Amino acid sequence: LFPMLAPTHLFLTYDEGLPEAILVGIAYGGFGAVNERSLDFSAPTPDLPAEQSRAPQFLQFLRSELLPKIESTYRADSERRVLVGQSRGGHFVLYSALQEPDLFWGRIASNPVSYPSKERLFEKPQQAASKQSKVLVASGTRDTEARQAFAREWSQYWSTQQNTPWQVHHMQMDNGTHAATIGETYRQAMLRLFRDTNLDVTTEEPK
Repeated sequence: LFPMLAPTHLFLTYDEGLPEAILVGIAYGGFGAVNERSLDFSAPTPDLPAEQSRAPQFLQFLRSELLPKIESTYRADSERRVLVGQSRGGHFVLYSALQEPDLFWGRIASNPVSYPSKERLFEKPQQAASKQSKVLVASGTRDTEARQAFAREWSQYWSTQQNTPWQVHHMQMDNGTHAATIGETYRQAMLRLFRDTNLDVTTEEPK
């Protein structure tokens, strides 16, 4: 996603007045054998061997290695970290929200998949210092019905729970597909993160 989102954010600073951002692409370089997103983004379950569920290690890598490296090297704002994930990456974004609520100020889960550890995404979240963080869950109307249903289910469930460590908002992307709509999803989600403090839905362009 990095080659798409880096210029997208650049133009968001021009057209929409969003703050400049440091975008970090956490990727594998391709979809071949080198790509291990099915391992790194999967939370452990009793039925899933540890070697096939490395989400805890991946989250630790973000917390202990990547973020300190970025924030000690560049002029980064640790109070405005945003984690973006698509598909299996979206699954990991939701997992991270439960495990490390304070690690990111904003989270964008685009068309997240429910497998292989759906039940872990409905467990009690860890305690957080505040309820200032936000989780946006986006669904394309041309994605599979199963993925759309999961996104609605997760968003509705956590929107009705008491004392959750974040605000939750579900975004429906009209005519959106599973992957190709990520640029528009990112645009709309970032506008809501930075402009709509109460995460109200609006069909109008931000003024």
